[in-house]
Amino acid sequence: MKQILLADDHHIVRQGIQMIIENLIDECEIKHASSLVGIRQAFEQNAFNFAILDAQLPDGNCMEILKEFKAKCPDVKILVFSSFEEETYALKFLDSGADGFLSKLSDENEIEDALAQLFENGYYHSTLTQTLLKLAHIQPNVLNPLNQLSQREMEIAVLYSKGHGNLEIANQLSIRQNTVSTYKKRIFEKLEINKMIDLFEVMKKYHDF
Repeated sequence: MKQILLADDHHIVRQGIQMIIENLIDECEIKHASSLVGIRQAFEQNAFNFAILDAQLPDGNCMEILKEFKAKCPDVKILVFSSFEEETYALKFLDSGADGFLSKLSDENEIEDALAQLFENGYYHSTLTQTLLKLAHIQPNVLNPLNQLSQREMEIAVLYSKGHGNLEIANQLSIRQNTVSTYKKRIFEKLEINKMIDLFEVMKKYHDF
């Protein structure tokens, strides 16, 4: 019997997904969770074969726990079911350990097909996600401009995004202020931005803290 976890803070969403699952699988036991705390408790008490998780729950983003669960339960297959933009977030969740990403804007047939593929193959990659995976392999900087930054540039960009100034960064990294300014110039040139607010937006979109 397949053990399945459904995690979403909306009861009606969980019930809808459960109905689709029960039409696809004859023998299954389905548990529900509505928060990250509930997901953790469910994983502690059960050995799941599959998990369908909302990306954003009231107490946090499920990306925080994907690697944790994959480390503890490497065989569990996880589908992220989200209202987040697929082109921006799908690969982030896959990199964190998810086996698929499904948009909540999908129609019922696509949802059913995604779940069927997850149960049969252990993963689900939509046409868009497949394209993103190919593009990421060929041109990684197109999907994430931060890939252009060196390790030191990335380190400084993170500190800037946390509100640190040149002096604080210089002291923290034990380098000179003018060296920090030089790195800042390189970061702005590579990301094709000219204001700190632009850096904040890029970091918010493409970097996970």
